[in-house]
Amino acid sequence: MRSVAKRTPVGPHVDPAIFKRYDIRGVVPDQLNPEVARVIGRAFRNEIAGPTIAVGRDMRTHSDQLADAFCQGLVDSGCHVIDVGRVSTDELYFAVGHLSTDGGVMVTASHNPPEYNGFKMCRKDAEPLSGTDGIYRIQEAVSLGDWDHESGPGKIESREILSAFADHVLSFIDPTKIHPFKIVIDAGNGMAGVTAPKVFSQLPCTVIPLYFELDGTFPNHPANPIEPDNIKDLQRRVASERADFGVAFDGDGDHMLLINENGEPIGGDIVTLLVAKSLLKKNPGATILYNLICSRAVPEAITAAGGQAVRTPVGHALIKPLLKRENALFGGEHSGHFYFQRNWYADSGLIALMMAMEVLSESGMSLSELARSVDPYFRSGELNTKVASIPKTIQRIALAFPDRVVDRLDGLTINFDHWRFNARPSNTEPLLRLNVEAESADLLKEKTEELLGLIRGRKRAASKSKAKA
Repeated sequence: MRSVAKRTPVGPHVDPAIFKRYDIRGVVPDQLNPEVARVIGRAFRNEIAGPTIAVGRDMRTHSDQLADAFCQGLVDSGCHVIDVGRVSTDELYFAVGHLSTDGGVMVTASHNPPEYNGFKMCRKDAEPLSGTDGIYRIQEAVSLGDWDHESGPGKIESREILSAFADHVLSFIDPTKIHPFKIVIDAGNGMAGVTAPKVFSQLPCTVIPLYFELDGTFPNHPANPIEPDNIKDLQRRVASERADFGVAFDGDGDHMLLINENGEPIGGDIVTLLVAKSLLKKNPGATILYNLICSRAVPEAITAAGGQAVRTPVGHALIKPLLKRENALFGGEHSGHFYFQRNWYADSGLIALMMAMEVLSESGMSLSELARSVDPYFRSGELNTKVASIPKTIQRIALAFPDRVVDRLDGLTINFDHWRFNARPSNTEPLLRLNVEAESADLLKEKTEELLGLIRGRKRAASKSKAKA
């Protein structure tokens, strides 16, 4: 352990735009720099019930200096900081639960471009801070220089947790059931390049690594597998290697995307469905959460398997508290985030991957066959549009369907007998996001074009429309 001397606080100007609904995030050094990180660290202590805090960081070029500065702010407040080093975000959540700390901070900007960085923060048991539950209070404390804790100096202790994390991930499956799959994994030069090898070293699979080298400049492609351009290398490699399937992770390693042996993406909602059915076999009647963008196939399958399906808004900071409140066993999002009760209700792409592999092994099917067997619908994928006014655009869409029941849980959702759609504002970008689902490809195309015409003020085909996304 090492002690760090207390320093007199400095109050730099902090851009209020960095305080988001789910986390703190901005451009380095214009919005985030070590001085800003240090005062945010001090303010974070105001929100946490106890003094022991786990801190991790990803591989971005400025993550080390921002993490060190954040730790200094915690030390100034008398905290015992457990520095777990370079980790994935789900590994940081594991550290908070496994080490029984009073809170945790992950220095990362997830899938954002390399000039961004930020802080994902949680309380005891990996309970996330959100805008109205902590982040905006931190913003106020930073702006006022108002620190409740002046008891420093604290101390910093370094701890390695990767081995324990890998054992935890594998505890969700029976490793002896896993077939010797040939898998291409694209880590996107992010933290999955460290976590995935540790987990797969204990499985009979052949892993073909793609961009496992840690590099916060993302020299090969942005570490955001939701964007189709960013998985093209993975698709080509799956084809050339004749692999059973491929996996892509985002920069901080908590978001996972599967592609089948034909290079076609498997939506996070279908992975949610597969994991839910597996869990319900062992836990009949359990509650499963799914966000409102997920396919109708998800609640239909949960109900058919005897489970209780509960619909939620989009976003981890909103879903995690709902999981605990509903005593839910599992929750999934269309975007590839998956939450587990036995993981302190936190999300982990690696755990979801293990469970999907176990289901695939037991099915005796290819991944494409397995997905087709549970998925009768066609989907547009997420279609994003910059509009002058998101509220006015959503209202214009609602007025176009005056006879339908309007659902305002998250944006606007309207259900029809043979199709449905959701239009909602992005929580991280100035965009309106549209998702459409239908029972046929022709109906999907027709309704997607109709809705994009309403949104964009003209008739226009959906260039990114995907069947069975």
